[in-house]
Order: sequence, then structure tokens, then C-alpha cells
Amino acid sequence: MKSHRIGAWGEEIASQYLEAKGYRILARNWRTQEGELDLVAQDGETVVFIEVKTRTTKDFGWPEESVTATKRRRLQRSAMAYLTDQGLMDLLWRIDVIAIDRDQSGCVERLEHYIDAVDGERDIR
Repeated sequence: MKSHRIGAWGEEIASQYLEAKGYRILARNWRTQEGELDLVAQDGETVVFIEVKTRTTKDFGWPEESVTATKRRRLQRSAMAYLTDQGLMDLLWRIDVIAIDRDQSGCVERLEHYIDAVDGERDIR
């Protein structure tokens, strides 16, 4: 399965997971010059930017390990661009990461939700 289809599958799984937890999805694959925000959701009064990482093998490590310092900075800049574009600068916001491992049969083997995972400095795992 091609990586973009695996990514889209993971984003759909993450979206269903978040909606089941009461989040409201505001945007999917929102693009800016800085990059793309996989999911934008609302959790109560907080705008949440969700980076979804999906893997089908451990050959390249855990999915969350691919959220490097460079990626975290890009996510922060993209989040600021979204907030500015939507006129939401006064709202609380955070960046979460959802890591999904998919087994050989195409089912979710593991889903880990890291809340407020990106502050620009620390690693996720």
C-alpha cells in the first residue's frame, strides 16, 4: 500500500478516535507555506492541531519518533498560520500527536494519543 494511502487511512482512524472522544473536526489536510496540518479539531474551548503518524512496520522505528525538532517547529508555524487565517489568535491551542501502528491484516495494532506533545524542545517518546 502506498504511503499516502496509509497516511490517509491513519488520518481517518485518528479522526474517528477523536470524534468518539468528543472532539469536533474543523479541518483536514490544511495547507500553508510551512507545511500541512493533518487534522484540526476543537476540544472544548481549545483548538487542537493533530499530527498523525502511521506505520505498517517497525523498520524505521516508532511512528512518533518521526516528529523531529524540525517537524515540531514546522507544526508550530503552521498552527500559527491557521490561527491567524481563521481569526482565532485569542483561543487556547495545542499540538497533539497520534501514532498508529497498523498490522499486516490492515487493523489498528496500536494507537497512542500524545496530548500537548509539541513544545518545540522535547522529544515525544
